[in-house]
Amino acid sequence: MRFPSPVSLEWMANFLGAQLIGDKQGMATGINEIHKVEEGDLVFVDHPKYYDACIRSRASFIIINKVVDVPPGKALLVVEQPFEAYLRIVRHFRPFEPAVKPISDSAVIGKRTTVYPGAFIGHHVVIGEDCIIHPNVTILDHCLIGDRVIIQAGTVIGSDAFYYNTKKDREVWYRKMESCGRVVIEDDVEIGAGCTIDRGVSHDTRIGKGSKMDNLIHIGHDTVVGRNCLFAGQVGIAGAVEIGNGVTLWGQVGVSKTLTIEDNVTVFAQSGVGGTLERGKIYFGSPAEEASVKKRELVWIKRIPELWKKVVG
Repeated sequence: MRFPSPVSLEWMANFLGAQLIGDKQGMATGINEIHKVEEGDLVFVDHPKYYDACIRSRASFIIINKVVDVPPGKALLVVEQPFEAYLRIVRHFRPFEPAVKPISDSAVIGKRTTVYPGAFIGHHVVIGEDCIIHPNVTILDHCLIGDRVIIQAGTVIGSDAFYYNTKKDREVWYRKMESCGRVVIEDDVEIGAGCTIDRGVSHDTRIGKGSKMDNLIHIGHDTVVGRNCLFAGQVGIAGAVEIGNGVTLWGQVGVSKTLTIEDNVTVFAQSGVGGTLERGKIYFGSPAEEASVKKRELVWIKRIPELWKKVVG
């Protein structure tokens, strides 16, 4: 999430009641989680396992619960509960706004765009020109829709991320990380009926120009889909996945979190993707492997009974 304007670390330290160590003249431009941090960002960490990754990340400023060495040009904001500090920042810069009408007065809708009865469009949504938003579509706050986009009935754009802070030493193990990211849908995208596209935790979930989606597809938080991709029905993609251009995922493909599918990959139906897939190849199976290799394996598996009879006589 970008702040409306850069925020001084001294103000942030006072706001959080934090001890400020390091670059005390720094200006934070936003807050992000570790998978999406950029220079100028704040990031929070509350477990020693991840201290080093956060400090060495692109984040300029780290909300942390212990004093550690800080590299030049960076700063620490030391608090007892970094997760609670993260929530306080999100609630301050992206406060909850209840809806009072089906289409918010703050929404901007482009020329020649059709919004069917029963659709809901939240606060600060921007929709481009020549779009068609079918009945019972929900587009939640701060989402951005390009030109010539078609969204079929019952789809939800911008639902909260399925993302929780986990601590086993408290009564409620899973505390919700409140989502302050967006969904950005580029020009000429078509999205089928009954799809769900989660907003980023603190960054953007993005669907690239010209991509087409069938019905009943789920896209997880902070996932980036490239241009001219084609997803068939019941594809499910977890959070923070990077999908290149021209990727085809056939029906019921499942994709695990924080991996990469490179350009022009095809994955056959009902495959399970658990690792990075290389550019231009065809994959099949669970776990997904190159289709030519997987098909040969299946042939040999069918021959196991015959081979076993030969072995045992």
